Amino acid sequence: SSRPPAPAALNPWDVKLCVSGTAIACENALVVAIICYSPALRTPMFVLVGSLATADLLAGLGLILNFVFQYVIPSETVSLLTVGFLVASFAASVSSLLAITVDRYLSLYNALTYYSERTVLCIHTMLAGAWGVSLCLGLLPVLGWNCLHDRTSCSVVRPLTKSNVTLLSASFFLIFLIMLHLYIEICKIVCRHAHQIALQQHFLTASHYVTTKKGVSTLAIILGTFGASWLPFAIYCVVGDPDYPSVYTYATLLPATYNSMINPIIYAYRNQEIQRSMWVLFCGCFQAKVSFRSRSPSDV
Repeated sequence: SSRPPAPAALNPWDVKLCVSGTAIACENALVVAIICYSPALRTPMFVLVGSLATADLLAGLGLILNFVFQYVIPSETVSLLTVGFLVASFAASVSSLLAITVDRYLSLYNALTYYSERTVLCIHTMLAGAWGVSLCLGLLPVLGWNCLHDRTSCSVVRPLTKSNVTLLSASFFLIFLIMLHLYIEICKIVCRHAHQIALQQHFLTASHYVTTKKGVSTLAIILGTFGASWLPFAIYCVVGDPDYPSVYTYATLLPATYNSMINPIIYAYRNQEIQRSMWVLFCGCFQAKVSFRSRSPSDV
């Protein structure tokens, strides 16, 4: 009698990715629940934060599903679906980060007209475009842009082709450069505002200096975290060879997933309105009918 095929040996790196996906899913599911639960969190800023949390939540679920199907139901078709799902989710996460950066820039550059219907329309248009492009990127492997039938075209991320990961990496580099430019402009605006306040008060107080320094430092941390998480993986996708040991792919991919784990801390849990909504949701320490003024996205 023929024996059933032996299960694949458990890869410790896959376990780490699954654990990372579980933490990502739990963190971002809480953010999505808070935003959906709280009527006060309906401003453009929280719509963007909700989009980011949703994308990261899907990315976390994708990592879990990829682990389950890899060791429970190994199939090339399922592998394509999970990889496409992960590509779409992480692309939506990065695109949402870009949309948040654009929103922060607009809130400072057009501060007087920021709270208007035009801003809401702009935010919804950006999100629709971001999710539409991300969905298209995720469908490419499923629609045939894969290396299942041509192993020589495989990239360091199987079953994606070299041209596919090159496109994804080029898109990331473009988004990173746009974010870098916008954050530099935001720093200039923040410093200019502090200088104008100092001229009005005839001197630059220590509090103004501390506030400006804190704002610039926060922006540097945000962009630095994003770059440190994704740049190694994006660069390796371009220069790496599929014949290299798979540990190199795992070692650069794992830090990239950490960005989705850090995003809720940077963009959600540090926000006072979300903190208050958490108390309302879990502890009932505040009255649910109390409305809180939502800060501008420029409050970094």
